[in-house]
Amino acid sequence: MTAIFVFCLLSILLVLGKVLRTLIPLLQRCYLPSSVIGGFIGLLIFQCFPGLIPADVVSAIGKLPGFMINVVFATLFLGVVTPPLGKVVRVAFPQLCFGQILAWGQYVIGFAAVGFLLLPFFGVNEGFGNLLEIGFQGGHGTVSGMAESFESFGWEDGIALGYTMATAGMLLAVILGIVLINWAARKGYIQNIRRFEEQDKLQQKGIYGKEEQPAAGVQTVYCDSIDSLAWHISLVGIAILAGFGLRYGLQELEAACSSDGVVTLMKGFPLFPFCMIGGLLMQKLAQRVRVHQLIDHGQMQRVSGAALDFLVVSAMATIKVQVVLDNWVGLLVLIVLGTLLSLFMVVVVARRLFRESWFECAIAEFGQSLGVTATGLLLLRAADPESKTCATQAFGYKQLLHEPIMGGGLWTALALTLLYKLGWAIMLGISTAALLIWIAAAVIFVRRRGN
Repeated sequence: MTAIFVFCLLSILLVLGKVLRTLIPLLQRCYLPSSVIGGFIGLLIFQCFPGLIPADVVSAIGKLPGFMINVVFATLFLGVVTPPLGKVVRVAFPQLCFGQILAWGQYVIGFAAVGFLLLPFFGVNEGFGNLLEIGFQGGHGTVSGMAESFESFGWEDGIALGYTMATAGMLLAVILGIVLINWAARKGYIQNIRRFEEQDKLQQKGIYGKEEQPAAGVQTVYCDSIDSLAWHISLVGIAILAGFGLRYGLQELEAACSSDGVVTLMKGFPLFPFCMIGGLLMQKLAQRVRVHQLIDHGQMQRVSGAALDFLVVSAMATIKVQVVLDNWVGLLVLIVLGTLLSLFMVVVVARRLFRESWFECAIAEFGQSLGVTATGLLLLRAADPESKTCATQAFGYKQLLHEPIMGGGLWTALALTLLYKLGWAIMLGISTAALLIWIAAAVIFVRRRGN
């Protein structure tokens, strides 16, 4: 019965979120996802009416995001036939530099703020230094995937703080992003913008018109053999299994190589980055044996999107408010510093790094640096709705190189483990060195280009 209650309750919250977004113009103007709105409703219910929802149901809802993030990451490369690496690097290099500078800059800010301010004066946990990149770049999904890591290092409060950071980042990304887009339009930096007032009523409410409804993917198999959606979900399950096998194998290898047989580096290492690798390996295998046409990325996106919506609404609804209130100073410091970094990169750095369509390229990275990839794409569509600039292709190619590492990639997952092994000072040094390398790469690129 618990599973039934969880599914039905989350479904109600998602529908309520969509209804409110449809009815309230302010929510439409802020482009708030229905999952976030529904999550807030759930959070209010859980906090204002304790005991109304059975404890086992609330507990099960809190565990759901940790599973859903594996689904999201397993679908990233399934159905995607990647172009040659040389072309990806050539088109996306300035975009990659911009994104990497933002990501490593968040680590530098986080570790420096913790080491020099928050740890000595407010007694926060060292893990605070990772929250900025995990919450802003990774978002609710990455926080969910890192839950096991937080728990294994004895800092369960990091889960609630990460969700709060992710929520704040998403709100700031949308609100400030729209402000920046309007500023750029007034300055004449962009010409393809379609203002909110210029959209019809259905578009404002997030509803497709009858004649505009796009296909939700392509069916690649006949339903009399297996339903196409069931086929794609099954492939996701195998990718997750492959990821689990990879992680288990590395844990066993570390135990075998250590003198005492104890797993340390891979202790608490989250599963979701390996699910991404598992999906990539499956795609490469499908291409090698020439059956990749049976995997449609459109259907994979729908599976991923559904999992992400349920992930966000369940994560938002189960935030531990008291933990957030007890750590509000540290959260506020990181949020302000991280936001200022992103604003500086857009207003000052972007026009020097990008030769053409500098604002469109930058606003996508601004959205991702505060509120994950989906928010970056949302802001890019607002600034360039018909993809007339090079920004969409550059951003998409850049993700192929960026996401496996940062924003929920391998380094995001590994950094928390290294922090507790090496300490904030060494991690600050590593992050600073990486940041300087990417800054140097950007400078060399600009000089060779002749700017």
